[in-house]
Amino acid sequence: MTAKSEEREVARSDFPPNFVFGVATSAYQVEGARREGGRGDSIWDVFTETKGNVLDGSNGDVAVDQYHHYKEDVDLMHNLGFGAYRFSISWSRIFPDGLGTKINEEGVAYYNRLIDALLEKGMKPYVTLYHWDLPYHLHESFGGWLNEKIVGYFAIYAETCFAKFGDRVKHWITINEPLQTAVNGYGAGIFAPGRKERSSVEPYLAAHFQILAHAAAVDVYKKKFKAKQGGQVGLALDCEWAEAFTDKMQDKIAAERRLDFQLGWYLDPIYYGDYPAVMRERLGDQLPKFTEKDKELMRDSLDFVGLNHYTTRYIAHVHDSPEEQYFYKVQQMERIAKCSEGNAIGEKGASEWLYIVPWGIRKALIHISQRYNNPPIYVTENGMDDEDNVETPTHELLDDKKRIGYFRGYLAAVAQSIRDGADVQGYFAWSFIDNFEWAQGYTKRFGLVYVDYKNGLSRYPKSSAIWFSQFLKGNKENDNKG
Repeated sequence: MTAKSEEREVARSDFPPNFVFGVATSAYQVEGARREGGRGDSIWDVFTETKGNVLDGSNGDVAVDQYHHYKEDVDLMHNLGFGAYRFSISWSRIFPDGLGTKINEEGVAYYNRLIDALLEKGMKPYVTLYHWDLPYHLHESFGGWLNEKIVGYFAIYAETCFAKFGDRVKHWITINEPLQTAVNGYGAGIFAPGRKERSSVEPYLAAHFQILAHAAAVDVYKKKFKAKQGGQVGLALDCEWAEAFTDKMQDKIAAERRLDFQLGWYLDPIYYGDYPAVMRERLGDQLPKFTEKDKELMRDSLDFVGLNHYTTRYIAHVHDSPEEQYFYKVQQMERIAKCSEGNAIGEKGASEWLYIVPWGIRKALIHISQRYNNPPIYVTENGMDDEDNVETPTHELLDDKKRIGYFRGYLAAVAQSIRDGADVQGYFAWSFIDNFEWAQGYTKRFGLVYVDYKNGLSRYPKSSAIWFSQFLKGNKENDNKG
C-alpha cells in the first residue's frame, strides 16, 4: 500500500453529481466586530467576561474578524472549490435587544454583502438562524430559552431574516445543536448563559422551547414565504454515535437509549409528536408536555435533517453512572473510549472528547434514515482539531496530515451510507477557518485554513484545504481508481 493508493480510497465521483460540498462556521466564532455596525451583546459576549469561563481568557470580540475579511474568505472558499458556505446570522446584529421592534439596517446590510459575495462566486449560502448567541437582553429580561415568550421572539426574528434574505437564501437551519445549548448552557453551566442551579429541570425547558421556536419559524416560512421563495428549512442536531460496548442486551439497550437522549430528544417530537418513551419514563414531570396545538405546529416541520457529527463512543449500561451531569447520569450509561479488548476506539484529536472513528458517521446516518422515514440529510458539521501550541512551528500546524486522514475516512463512510440507502445530500467541513472554540477559546484549531493570530489574522490554507481542493476538483490522483 502506497500513500498514493490510500489517496484513491475516496473520490468526488463516489458522490452524486449534485451533492453539495461546503464549509461551515458560526457568527460568534468568526465574525468579531462586537461593537460595530449597531450589534447588541449576546449571552456569549457577557459569558466570556467572567474570568474562568474560557480556558485562555479570550473572547469573540474580534475573533477572526470575518466582518471585515468576508470578501477574502469567500474568495478563498471559492478558490478551494467549495460550492456552499454554511454560516450563522447573529440575532443581536439584526435586533440588538432581540425584541424585534427595530431592525438594525447595518446588520442586514452586512449579511446582504456576504450573501451577494457568495452568489457572485457561484456558491450557495446555507444560513443558520441561531448558533448559540442569544441576545443578552432576552436572557436578562425574562430568562431567554427558559421562558415560552422566546418562541414568539424567535419567530419574529426568523420572519425578518426570511423577508430580508430569502430571495437569495434557499437553505435555512433554524437552530444549531439545541442539545448543547440545553445541557451545557443550562445544566453543566460551561456554555453561555452558564446556568447549573436547576440542572434536572432547566435543560428540558430550554430544549422544549427551542423545539417550539424551530416549529414556529417553519410555520412562518410555510405560510408567508415558501410559495414565493421555494426554500427549505431544517434543524442541525449533534450526535456522537453510540456503539454497544458488548453484545449483552443491557449494553445494546443502553446504546439505543443514548441515541434517544441525543437525536430522539429533538426528532421524535417532530416526527412522532412526543419525546422518546425512555425519556418520559426516566425524567417524568421534568420533561415538559406538548399540547395538541404544539403537536400540530411541530408536524412536518422539517425539510431536511442536519447532522453535526465528530466522534463515537462505546456505551455500556451501568446502574450508577460515573457521569457528574444529571442529563448523563439519568441515562444509566457509561461512555467508553476503549473496546473490551482494551484498544482505543480510534486515534485522538486535540479535544479530550474527540476520537477519530469514521465508521460512526455511517451508522449515525443510517440510524436517522431508518428511524425517521429516510429524510433528506445534510452533514452540517464534521471535522477535527489540533492543539494550538506556541512551541509548534507554523509549518507543522499547516501540514495537518491527521486531518486529511480524518476527512478521507469520514467522507468514505458518508459515501458508503449513500450506497446503503441514506438520502445524504450535502457535507460541510467544520470548520472553514481556525476560530474561537467556545469554552476552549483559541487553544484548539479546527480550521482547514490557518489563522495567524499574532500577525494581523493572516489566512493560510493548510494541507487539508489543498487535499480537499484536489478532491473537489477530481484531480486524477484522487479520482483515478485504477
